[in-house]
Amino acid sequence: MKAGVLFSGGKDSALAAIMLARDYDVELNTFVFDPEREMPGVEAAAAALGLPLRKRIFGNDVLDEAVAMVLRCRYPNDAINMVHRRAIEDLCRDYTVVGDGTRWNDRVPMLARPEVQRIEALYRCSYIRPLLGYGKPEVERLAGRFLVVTYGETGTIENGDYEQELRSKVRSCGIDPATLFPEHHRQSLVIGITDRYKST
Repeated sequence: MKAGVLFSGGKDSALAAIMLARDYDVELNTFVFDPEREMPGVEAAAAALGLPLRKRIFGNDVLDEAVAMVLRCRYPNDAINMVHRRAIEDLCRDYTVVGDGTRWNDRVPMLARPEVQRIEALYRCSYIRPLLGYGKPEVERLAGRFLVVTYGETGTIENGDYEQELRSKVRSCGIDPATLFPEHHRQSLVIGITDRYKST
């Protein structure tokens, strides 16, 4: 059975994909707003994992709605959660099993239990979060066992996170994203795999 995994190229979504690949035929899915956006870092991460990757495009309406939420709330959390929910719902139209790399101590993105129940009932799918029982220390340990990872702040690393394009759109509105988004948001990108992963 196929499973569609929401993939940013970072360690969390990569670990989720590895876990799900034990039981499903995993396909990685990365969402972008700009159809012309190139994502060589994400493509290289997927190639390192040996898993197929699909690039998916959000409509401009989703970007406009997300930016409006950021400007209204003066903080990005609600907008990022909305975009994440839309991505999961989109995958549920194509896959019976959908997964992502959210962890138990994540605040954003994180779908609440009622949202998950609604999505599963509406689309008759299973939404699986393999890392939901793992905190940051264990995720870091597992990543060290299986993945070669580089880190950087949003905008300095070529992953498929939603936030980069949201920041860019806010900037195009003449507003400095630094006034709305948290400082020092550290993100990850998988750049290789370890020998332990190769032997699994």
